[in-house]
Amino acid sequence: MAFGKPGIEVDSAFTRPDLRGLSFENTFGGATSFLRRSYNKVLRSVDLAVTGVPFDQATSHRPGTRLGPRALREASSLQPCYPPYGWGFDPLTEFDIIDYGDLAFDFARIQDFPETLRAHIATILGAGAGTLVLGGDHYITLPILRAYAAKFGPLSVIQFDAHSDLWPDDDPARIDHGTMMYKAVREGLVAPETSVQVGIRTECADYLGLSVIDAFEVHDIGPKAVAAKLHEIVGRTPCYLSFDIDALDPAFAPGTGTPVWNGLTPNQVAVILRQLSGVNMKGGDVVEVSPGHDPTGVTAIMGAHVGMELICLYCRGLQEKGGA
Repeated sequence: MAFGKPGIEVDSAFTRPDLRGLSFENTFGGATSFLRRSYNKVLRSVDLAVTGVPFDQATSHRPGTRLGPRALREASSLQPCYPPYGWGFDPLTEFDIIDYGDLAFDFARIQDFPETLRAHIATILGAGAGTLVLGGDHYITLPILRAYAAKFGPLSVIQFDAHSDLWPDDDPARIDHGTMMYKAVREGLVAPETSVQVGIRTECADYLGLSVIDAFEVHDIGPKAVAAKLHEIVGRTPCYLSFDIDALDPAFAPGTGTPVWNGLTPNQVAVILRQLSGVNMKGGDVVEVSPGHDPTGVTAIMGAHVGMELICLYCRGLQEKGGA
């Protein structure tokens, strides 16, 4: 099959002859893997595996994020026909990136979910690849961090969010998207002194040692100054970047379970993420996209663009290590 010719490519998620390259099939047709990457379960020599986790049974308000991975994949079909703007390199052409598909789990056995997800991520990490996870509600970050900490030790976390997710919760059996960071810190998965929460605009009694750049500060000092603070706090420590879509103001991302006003703008997010180039990113996620609450699809579009930026950040790190 000839790739690179509009009108000829179709279903490149299954027909792509190799893992690298842009995609030129019609944006409105074909199988919708993330960024038209190859659906693939072979992890050998893979740089980054995108995987979906369609789980929303830990939500405290509106459900629907189980449909987030599907919506993010569909929205991403707008992007893979050209390199990401302004980065100066094309991770889709220069690195082996696959769509590893969704996590398989029994939705009726919620008690088994955390270990199922941890093992899923551990399998990918064990093969030498990083992960970009498409959620799903924000609880999923906790089992993911368990897998990452087992490999890298306690991680610095950069969390974009309207909520701290630090509600006190010492019951190991509870599965709650509002307590996942509390448990991650308590379990020693996170290094608080080099971790930062960005965009916070709900109350929290105790940040457990994490730094906070709340939404008011972002608006006040501007995105470049925010990125500079993040570099100063995180440094070159191994870090995980978790992006809750409700970090964005609901005017830009209404399709989420717990929207809060006075959020970040797309421009602020784009600049901050671009300015984070150089962090030692080991993996990341985009969570809390709930397409049923957004008839326009703009929330998934925002999430898909964030996902591309996280891929660029991760692959920039590989370039710096000579992995291209």
